[in-house]
Amino acid sequence: MKKHGKKVLSLTGILGLTLLLAACSNKPITSHSTGIWDHYIVYNCSRFIIWLSNIFGGYGMGIIIFTIIIRIIILPMMFYQTKSMMKTQELAPQLKALQKKYSSKDRETMQQLQIEQQKLYKEAGVNPFASMLPLLIQLPVMWALYQAIWRTAQLKTGTFLWLQLGHTDPYFVLPILAAVFTFISSWLSMASMPEKNSMTTTMTWVMPIMIFFMALQFSAAITLYWVVTNAFQVVQTLVIQNPFKIRREREAKQAAQKAKQRKIEKAKRRAYSSKRK
Repeated sequence: MKKHGKKVLSLTGILGLTLLLAACSNKPITSHSTGIWDHYIVYNCSRFIIWLSNIFGGYGMGIIIFTIIIRIIILPMMFYQTKSMMKTQELAPQLKALQKKYSSKDRETMQQLQIEQQKLYKEAGVNPFASMLPLLIQLPVMWALYQAIWRTAQLKTGTFLWLQLGHTDPYFVLPILAAVFTFISSWLSMASMPEKNSMTTTMTWVMPIMIFFMALQFSAAITLYWVVTNAFQVVQTLVIQNPFKIRREREAKQAAQKAKQRKIEKAKRRAYSSKRK
């Protein structure tokens, strides 16, 4: 519970920092905009999306291609995050045993628990904070996309299918899709875990609901970004962290270990019988 609380607190802190650095201006973005955020990030993001839109036939397609490019760029970090998370999942029984061993809440015991956990992570080559890096990158990207849409007249008034990109989806299709893909992605990640807890199960259901209601408030452009990035995440999970394959491999490994243990026990019994004779 404490671990999940720290994650939520960290995410809130990153979001607050991102919004602070974004310097929320409502002035139209142009080539004359000044400052690192406006001129070098938001303006270039706006120009890049418009360039993609001209090539792929529309502002909606420009946002979709832009999102896919971003996901491909951060793919190596996502791969590292996924592998680190899988190693952490495999350590779950050992972490649970440590928590049971150091169950006392006094300061000295808590410090010893932290030392033992860090030692276990180091031996397994796991970085428990690896999951924060992709998030740290995606939040400024999403905010830059929001400002590029909102502060560029072409993008703000642009259309895609039934959508006006600067406004919310009137038929709630994108918020529903964003929630559905978030749920599938979370469920696939959870399905590969050797042990599940109530907090993980709850978050699998709570996060899609949160995404749905947040998407109702954001412009269609941002929600379209969410839909594409979460759909990409589903495909990425199936390729890198396929839970069905992981479960088969884990079950085969457990069966092999049980078979080995049975052979050892059988050999011990034979040796014991031989001694008695």
